[in-house]
Amino acid sequence: MWKLGKRVVLVGVMIGLSSGCVPNTVQEKKLSPPALTTIPDPALREPWLLIDTKADKLMVMQYNHPLEVFQSIAVGSSGAGLKYRRGDNKTPLGVFRVGWVNDHSRFKKFIGLDYPNTDYAERALREHRIDHSTYERIRSAWITGHTPPQNTPLGGQIGIHGVGAGNPQVHEAGIDWTSGCVALNNAQIDALRPWVKVGMRVEIR
Repeated sequence: MWKLGKRVVLVGVMIGLSSGCVPNTVQEKKLSPPALTTIPDPALREPWLLIDTKADKLMVMQYNHPLEVFQSIAVGSSGAGLKYRRGDNKTPLGVFRVGWVNDHSRFKKFIGLDYPNTDYAERALREHRIDHSTYERIRSAWITGHTPPQNTPLGGQIGIHGVGAGNPQVHEAGIDWTSGCVALNNAQIDALRPWVKVGMRVEIR
C-alpha cells in the first residue's frame, strides 16, 4: 500500500529534484566480515552488491555476509520487476555487472550496470521484441565482458546513483522516483563508491 502511495505523490514532488542540494547523512551500518569456515561459490569471494528492492536496501556482500548496509534506497517509479522496454521506468531484477563508473555525473556519481543481460535478451528475442541481430550484439558483449548496447528497444543506462543537485527531500520522503535506476542519497553514494569496481557482480532482487 505504501509503494502505491509513493507513486501517487510522485508527480507533485519530482519538480523538487531540480533544486539545490543540502547535506545528507549516511544511512549505513558497518559490519565486520565473519570468519569463514567453508568456501561457498568462488564467484562471491570478491565483494559484490545485493540490492533488495523489497527491503529498500543495498548491501555490500562478501560470500553471503553483509559488509556494509545502505538503507532507504529508491528504485524506478514503476517499481522493480522484469523490464520490458525503454521508458517503462522499471528497475530490472536480475544479475548484472558494473560496466562503467562516472564520478562526475549530474547524479553526483553514476555506477552503470551492463543491462540488458543475456536473460533479458533471450526473453525479448522469444517474444519478438528484438531481432536476432540485436540479440547477438547483446550476447557478444556479455561473453566478451563489454557493456551491451544501450540503445536497443530494451533500454539502457541503468545504474546506481545519488540525488546529485536535486532536492534530497524527494528521496528522503521514501518515494520511488527514478527512471529505472537505483538511487541512494549523496552521502551514501560517496560511501559506496570505494567498494565499486568495473566488473563487480550486482544482483537486484
